[in-house]
Amino acid sequence: MNTTAPTAPHYDLIIIGGGIVGLATACQLSDRFRHRSLRILLIEKEPELAFHQTGHNSGVIHSGVYYKPQSLKAIICQKGRKALVSFAQKHHIPHDICGKLIVATQESELPQLEEIHRRAIANEVEDVEWLSAARITDYEPYCAGIKALRVGCAGIINYRTVAQKYAELFRAQGGDILLNCELLDIEEENDSTRLITNQGVLHTRYLIACGGSQCDRIARKHHLEPNLRIVGFRGEYYELLNKERVRNLIYPVPNPNFPWLGVHFTRMIEGDIECGPNAVFAFKRDGYRKSDFDWQDTKDALTYSGFWKLVSKHLGYGIQEQYRSLSKRAFYKSLLLLIPSLKMDEIVSGRAGVRALALSPDGTMIDDFKFVHNRNAIHVLNAPSPAATASLAIGDYVATMAQERFSW
Repeated sequence: MNTTAPTAPHYDLIIIGGGIVGLATACQLSDRFRHRSLRILLIEKEPELAFHQTGHNSGVIHSGVYYKPQSLKAIICQKGRKALVSFAQKHHIPHDICGKLIVATQESELPQLEEIHRRAIANEVEDVEWLSAARITDYEPYCAGIKALRVGCAGIINYRTVAQKYAELFRAQGGDILLNCELLDIEEENDSTRLITNQGVLHTRYLIACGGSQCDRIARKHHLEPNLRIVGFRGEYYELLNKERVRNLIYPVPNPNFPWLGVHFTRMIEGDIECGPNAVFAFKRDGYRKSDFDWQDTKDALTYSGFWKLVSKHLGYGIQEQYRSLSKRAFYKSLLLLIPSLKMDEIVSGRAGVRALALSPDGTMIDDFKFVHNRNAIHVLNAPSPAATASLAIGDYVATMAQERFSW
């Protein structure tokens, strides 16, 4: 895989971003338009692919039960999940369609659980059934609740492995990948675009940006106004030492006012079990440690009206999440809601991930996928969870947009 700029840096298409969305897009485009012999380059600023959100993903294959019916997210998740499972089967990528439980632990949660069931039916999610309190333990013996939904089509996989396979197929179809290549600026010419990078100038006729946590900045470099700003929130996990406690996936009923699904239990494809996450403000967009800090990222968040409107609206929730970040006991107590017999010494600090939350100026969390474009470029501006699950469908969606807008 290339790490230095090519000697003839002129391409038909350059894709910015080597996460799972950028790689799936590259894979889908190179396959769909292979008859055109397009020169396609993907650039990634890190020394390896799938380095950030993809590489810190929990590995859940999402079913699509939560999403608003007829939303782009609901449609693409369903299509993408089925495509991902077929892809994993074809390429012998380890995965397990193990199912998950969404568990109500108190009466007040039942209306929201009913709404999730309604959405599951509307979204045509297969293998969904109600479980009584007694039947919950048939699937998860240590879990306690008053009612649950079992979603049999949910599963687990390693998304970094998936992303690496996308890259392998893209290169086999003639695509180039350039690592350690950081975008500095974008300049328009008459019939092409110049990308100013730390490895020199690259020329392309068309551009697709899948910049993840940097997507809003990349759009502004291209003189597009995204009307949003990315703010990083770190999700911290604990590892469950006693693996007998959890068979597969156990989720609470989520609070509909927030984009997170609540603290849950996840079996990883490698066999580990993690608990979490919480959600706390990250002082660096790609900061996985509590000590990580970036001045520009912090300034951009703290000077943005949308951030403070979000904070003022959900101050109590934010304080609670921050407290759980500082106190293992507080985190542990939230886990007891689902597994009451859990002992605190059965959990130890684990990994962390970062959610690139897209906020509008009025503080609204942008929940659906969002794309902007101009005459020769497409920017993927918001690709929240379930973007990894839906990556092939997102790539196909962008390929269709490219076919229409670029007249391919």
